[in-house]
Amino acid sequence: MAATGCPPIHSYGLQSGPVQLMAKLPAVEGVAEAYSPERAKLDEILLEAAVKAGAELREQVALRELLTDSQGIVIGVRAETEDRTPLVEHARLVVGADGSNSTVARLVGAEKYDSHPVLNKSHWSYWADLPHDGKVRTYRHRHQHAFTWPTHDGLTIVGVALPVGDFKASPDEERDATVIAAFEDVDPEFAARLRETRRVDKWMTGAVPNFLRHCHGPGWALVGDAGYTRDPITAAGITDSLRGAELLVEAVEPALSGDRDLAAALADYARHRDALVGGHFRYTRDHAALADYNREELEFIRAMARSPHHGSGMVGMFATIVPPSEFYSPANIHALFDHIPPGPEPGWKMRMVRWLVRGAPRHLPPATRLADRLIAANLGSMGTFLLDSPVAGAA
Repeated sequence: MAATGCPPIHSYGLQSGPVQLMAKLPAVEGVAEAYSPERAKLDEILLEAAVKAGAELREQVALRELLTDSQGIVIGVRAETEDRTPLVEHARLVVGADGSNSTVARLVGAEKYDSHPVLNKSHWSYWADLPHDGKVRTYRHRHQHAFTWPTHDGLTIVGVALPVGDFKASPDEERDATVIAAFEDVDPEFAARLRETRRVDKWMTGAVPNFLRHCHGPGWALVGDAGYTRDPITAAGITDSLRGAELLVEAVEPALSGDRDLAAALADYARHRDALVGGHFRYTRDHAALADYNREELEFIRAMARSPHHGSGMVGMFATIVPPSEFYSPANIHALFDHIPPGPEPGWKMRMVRWLVRGAPRHLPPATRLADRLIAANLGSMGTFLLDSPVAGAA
């Protein structure tokens, strides 16, 4: 990826009003950087790697039908090339990695569950001549989510997500004004840079529903967006697809080599997939609702900015590295109160909860069960992670 000219990202930021957090990504197997590649270049990298590993690549082929045996087990595909030449292939396992509107999913009747509607709509495009400093910047203000991501060829992805009711399709020049205005509210200096530089591509729009699909059956499996789609606000679709592919390979490789039953392997894949993605699926829906932060949430973000451990954990959760259940565990949230200063600034609610977590000086012992309930009440749907912890409320 680096060799193609995609700049590494080492820090993620969040700003809401006067509250700013910029923290380094936590390391995974010694790697503490991320990439936001231009999609066509990523596809080239993946195709080249697949062919090098022994895959036979056939381009411009449309799937028309799944072949099944007398027991209904999928045993191959019937497809068609661009010039209408028929194509038949047989396989022990047919994998649908064909996006949210998966043809494979439709043909096998894979049902959705935990399904939720579109939560926002986005404008984004590519901008030239903006500095690359290894940072992703996001802003939450007035129910808008503005963002910048460095990508290939010295370009920067610039955009804003808006509530569905506020989104308007409009000419490119009007979208320029809409997006720049969103940055003007939160980062006037960056808005000025946008006016001084230039957009080099058309404006694109996006909005997707949130759902999980049953991801396996006799002779077939789904990976990536075909099996699980969440709002792109955390820009994790590529990460999810690669992790899903890895899970599927780990599950079915022994079965395809004859050492295990394929149906049992696919069932394990589905269980592991749901366990892996469930927390981030909930977190993303909460983030994508574009609710403005309340005073207590802003105080927590201020505290995260003072604590490298918590700041890194927060951006790691956004980047699909840290599980929400880990970040919102009682121990982690209680430790955050060490970074909330004494005095009136945090507000009476936060001072009271700190007393409950730590114990009021010379008066009362800690009452963490009540503290966790009060904290959870101010964290929206994320509070359920705190209350669902097996040690939540332990005194």
